[in-house]
Amino acid sequence: MAHSWMVLREWEVLENLLEDGRVYNLTGSKLSLGSVVAASRYRVPVDIDEACLSTVAASAAALMANLDVGQIIYGVNTGFGGSADSRTEKIEELQRTLIRELHYGIGASAPIERTQRAMNANSVALRRRLPMLEPLERLLPNVWVRASILVRINSLIAGHSGIRQVVVQSLSQLLNHDILPLIPLRGSISASGDLSPLSYIAGAIQGKPTVRVRLGSADGSYSDTTAAEALDKAGVTSVKLVAKEGLAIVNGTAVSAGVASLALWEAHQLAIMAQLLTCMSVEALCGTDESFDPLFAHVRPHPGQIDCSNNMFRFLERSLLVHHNDGNNDTLRQDRYSIRTASQWLGPALEDLLLAHQQIQIELNSVTDNPIIDMANGRMLHGGNFQAKAVTSAMEKVRSAIQSIGRMLFAQCTELINPATNRGLPPNLTAEDPSTSFVMKAVDLMTAALQSELGFLANPVGSHVQTAEMGNQSLNSLALISARYTHTALDVLTQLVAAHLFALCQALDLRAMNLLFLKKLKPQILDITETTMSYGDGHPATDDLWAAFLARLEQTTRADAGNRFNAIMESLQPVLIRHFDVKQGSTTFLPSLDKWTETCAETCLRTFEATREEYGACPNATPYLGVASQRLYIFLRDTLNVPFLRSAHIRTPYPGLAQSEAEMGGERLSSSNAHSTTVGSYISAIDAALRSGELYGVAMECLRNAQSEAAPPDGLSA
Repeated sequence: MAHSWMVLREWEVLENLLEDGRVYNLTGSKLSLGSVVAASRYRVPVDIDEACLSTVAASAAALMANLDVGQIIYGVNTGFGGSADSRTEKIEELQRTLIRELHYGIGASAPIERTQRAMNANSVALRRRLPMLEPLERLLPNVWVRASILVRINSLIAGHSGIRQVVVQSLSQLLNHDILPLIPLRGSISASGDLSPLSYIAGAIQGKPTVRVRLGSADGSYSDTTAAEALDKAGVTSVKLVAKEGLAIVNGTAVSAGVASLALWEAHQLAIMAQLLTCMSVEALCGTDESFDPLFAHVRPHPGQIDCSNNMFRFLERSLLVHHNDGNNDTLRQDRYSIRTASQWLGPALEDLLLAHQQIQIELNSVTDNPIIDMANGRMLHGGNFQAKAVTSAMEKVRSAIQSIGRMLFAQCTELINPATNRGLPPNLTAEDPSTSFVMKAVDLMTAALQSELGFLANPVGSHVQTAEMGNQSLNSLALISARYTHTALDVLTQLVAAHLFALCQALDLRAMNLLFLKKLKPQILDITETTMSYGDGHPATDDLWAAFLARLEQTTRADAGNRFNAIMESLQPVLIRHFDVKQGSTTFLPSLDKWTETCAETCLRTFEATREEYGACPNATPYLGVASQRLYIFLRDTLNVPFLRSAHIRTPYPGLAQSEAEMGGERLSSSNAHSTTVGSYISAIDAALRSGELYGVAMECLRNAQSEAAPPDGLSA
């Protein structure tokens, strides 16, 4: 299955579940990324399939039957882990002890009261001291907790865990009443499952007063309380755990798998964004779509490359900025690697994401506790399905893909900002004179910092295993740690994508403005040339002159407008001299040449400044853009109100302080615009639209259009 089709399929699952009144039915076997996102991020309610509840009841009966005949069952009448050589008849107390003693995480419990003497000591200093870390940063986010509960229910209802129906029903009530235990961020090695994180979920359904929870409300806000109080407010009855039920809840990979599934969802969306931003980069750099010609993927048929190149070829349709370089103008015959080899670079990353998707999809629908019950014959089987190495494997691939995507986007962005590589755009993508504005230089620095961090985060986590728990857990997956760092990497990549998209729209506006300038200027230059030099339209000199002007215009972007056009026109004099007919005599030629140079330079400057003001007042690059770039450009400019950036947009306002127009650079801020914005403000708006999923919705529309003409892969309907 192609990556694009898989992403669209999961997006369709999410959209369907977000329809009013929809409830997601858990079956133990059909949980997908889209449904995890729906239930965790969008709080879609869940219920449990009746057939699953019957199977759950049967598994509980099978467990009791094994106990009745005197079987020794791990974690039911034995100790845990390296202490499994102990035996007990206190079966229910054993489960309560397990949950209680796994509450070892930092930051989730109510603080211990200190003595009055300790509180008085250094009280002044303590009141002044600021925390080094916000307390909430030590807890799992609410969406991660919801995903963890969902995945645990789905695993338990498969009917191999020996628990009662009331346990899974109570877990579903946590979701539907939005009762979310505070779970410490750290402390799980994800070997015998995510023991401690899941113990807080078990404590929540027990209604333990020592377990703190967040209780959600209809407006999306949360209040902190105890599990006992939250259950009471919601009218939910607490559960008294019996044989194996505490172990069944904590002995699984649900937290790792839930957190990983949310990370993978974001990675898929960013992979599509990377393809879209690459096409915008092709347009901003006046590149070619030849690099994505289907023949390249046909003769090198890696699935990821095929998918990626097909998308980008279609994304660029109808673009007026795409060039078809024949190599006759002494410029690069082909684009630089950051856009020319994009499909070959991104393709393997897409394949890694697909494999990670397969691994997580299986994990979401697996039984991962121990021991498990063979319902065909009632056997108790002891093994290690809680070992979450599959999740670690998936997350390592995802972070590697994130780093690759980031490296490509970083290369594109730096080439866009650098006048040595951006094919005629001004330095730092400034809309003013280059000597007075350096607006994208900071973005260049920012993206370098972000990509450096991505390089570090791409390092594997799973190679740092330490032996734990009396030597029993000598192998442990560290899956939750890996998933956490994957979310950190996604956070960094999202910021990089936001910064690059900001720069791209600025560059596309500069391209559009330049084309408008040239459209206005060309007839004026030709008219001056005919009037002053007698080289009319169709004369060989005019074609050579305009081609030379375009070349010099691209070479002089570092110069301010006031000096730039004088230098350009002086450099074009040899073109006219080459076409000088000696029969006409030289008496009038040289004075005419001087007049031509002066008049053309003045006309260029006047037209350029007028065009800059006209376009700046009402920027619109859409007529020149491909079908995909148009959507993203319009979203930024119209929906997010991110402007074609000029100095006035980020100049610090001084309400009530009189300033001359000279001090304001010739511009005055109206009272309605007298608010503080920075480059970071605009990039933050794009970042927020990515995080909310709003911008991903635009990306999915682009992808749907690109895929509408493609045949679906085998076994998948459109």
